Amino acid sequence: MPYRELDFNLSKETIAMHKEVQNFAITVMRPAGIELDKLHNPEDVYAKESPLWDVFKGYRELDLHMARMPKELGGLAEDLDPMAGYLIGEEMGYGDSGLAISLGASGMPFSFAAMFQHVPELKQIAHDYIEDKEGRMIGCWAITEPDHGGDWSLGGEDPKCGPSVTGVLKGDEYIVNGEKAAWVSNGTIATHAVLHVGLDPSKGMAGQGLAIIPLDLPGITRGKPLDKMGQRALNQGSVVFQDAKIPKQYMVFDASAAEIMVGMGEVILAGANGGMAVVFAGLARAAFDEAFKYSQERIQGGVPIFEHKNIKLKLFKMFTMVEAARANARRMALYNNAHQEMPSGVHAVAAKCLSTETATFVASEAMQIFGGNGLAREYTIEKMFRDARASMIEDGVNETLSLQAVEFLV
Repeated sequence: MPYRELDFNLSKETIAMHKEVQNFAITVMRPAGIELDKLHNPEDVYAKESPLWDVFKGYRELDLHMARMPKELGGLAEDLDPMAGYLIGEEMGYGDSGLAISLGASGMPFSFAAMFQHVPELKQIAHDYIEDKEGRMIGCWAITEPDHGGDWSLGGEDPKCGPSVTGVLKGDEYIVNGEKAAWVSNGTIATHAVLHVGLDPSKGMAGQGLAIIPLDLPGITRGKPLDKMGQRALNQGSVVFQDAKIPKQYMVFDASAAEIMVGMGEVILAGANGGMAVVFAGLARAAFDEAFKYSQERIQGGVPIFEHKNIKLKLFKMFTMVEAARANARRMALYNNAHQEMPSGVHAVAAKCLSTETATFVASEAMQIFGGNGLAREYTIEKMFRDARASMIEDGVNETLSLQAVEFLV
């Protein structure tokens, strides 16, 4: 990194972990992301010999999957400095944003399962995940549907706008039908899911329930992996339910918990968007670093292009924007970590919008500094631009998220 860091009061343990994650991001995630990005067939991303599995295994070997898991199950949540969580997310975004999202989503069902330890099956799932050092257990967040993306964030009780995936309780099982869209991160490779399912159609999106399920239950199949412009290292694919039988104990919020689910909306919104803010602050920093390094190597007019005033001005504007996004994401993340039961959704969305828009702008400006080389796949910056551009749509289009978040200010 070509400039000094302003962090202070970091413990020796946090500094050591930060260095380990930095090394993992650069030596494992970055090259794996570049290799996966070049694969023409998205099915090859998760083939048996794919470097994707080296990333998952390396992540588990560093015990990073335990960072959000409670101590009573063998996790590290209570032992980690809150700043460590932020640094892990930013460095992984610096390494490869698509893989960072895949790794983040992979732990989501198990973090939820740990919240419901009174259910023996869920406690066992959470424990098994902590013990998994091979990357065999992979989670996904099954929320988005072919007909419902932004609808989930806008919510509402209009019965004309409710979940397409629905469940009906019959005895001790929910019979679930419908399809989760191809945009489900880890959808093709996940073993477990956090599933949003409509249980009371009369209440629209407010009539949803939440289940934590293994995806090997009868009646659950997968679609083909998504072929997309950016974040090609991130596996995404649909999850299809055809009279799938989900045991009642997996439905942690049922139709009677509609008010709880509405209240959970801001918690989920803060978690998802807060994570995006941190990851793409990391990508913004990575794009700046690529441009800064290139500006000192590329010769034009007999001197490195860094010596041209227009390049210096461009770089300093990029630097300022990156530091603003990082500082904002850090402030938001530390607050929400300390207030997990009542996090600030509005600050998380604001940080997500700022980080993703900054990453896209900075990557675009970096491509301009690279000139024609910025368009060549030989250079990482064109991939970073594609990855960044996807982020302004991912986990909620920025404009739609903003419309919901501004309501929290009223």
